[in-house]
Amino acid sequence: MKFTFTEKKVDLSKRLHNYAEKKVGKLDRYFRTEAEANLVFSVEKDRNKVELTIRSGSTTLRVSESTSDMYASVDAAVTSMERQLRKHKTRLEKRLRTAAFTPAEPEEATSFAPDEEEEEFHVVRTKKFPIKPMTVDEAILEMDLIGHTFFAFKNEDSGVFAVVYKRNDGGYGLIEDDA
Repeated sequence: MKFTFTEKKVDLSKRLHNYAEKKVGKLDRYFRTEAEANLVFSVEKDRNKVELTIRSGSTTLRVSESTSDMYASVDAAVTSMERQLRKHKTRLEKRLRTAAFTPAEPEEATSFAPDEEEEEFHVVRTKKFPIKPMTVDEAILEMDLIGHTFFAFKNEDSGVFAVVYKRNDGGYGLIEDDA
């Protein structure tokens, strides 16, 4: 597994990086191809935050954990990632049409609760509306006016389908079709 470490507003020791590599490296057994792990360490309001993103092929998995101790945050992020991998293992294998994950060896089993039954996704509401061409600023204004956290529109400047969304940090994001 390849590792990339990013530190935001914090200087961390090489010891913590080695600890994180050891813990996250245990997740490598779930992937057939070499995975890339990106860890972002930051401190926000006296909370130590770890964001873990793993990319393997076309699959991207992300978790974020925040505790009072950076080592505990790494442990919590690895635990959350493993829980996410186990929960979505079957669904991801079906989607990828290949065995994306290798089975964990019995002696490598963790202290997690047994696998839950796979839940099905159910669409509970369908909504249709005309997608109007507008600028990004107009789309953000429209989104704020209706009180949603995202808004779909046709970008007037590029002519492609796009979505603006409100980020957790208070800013805005834009997702566009690359066509």
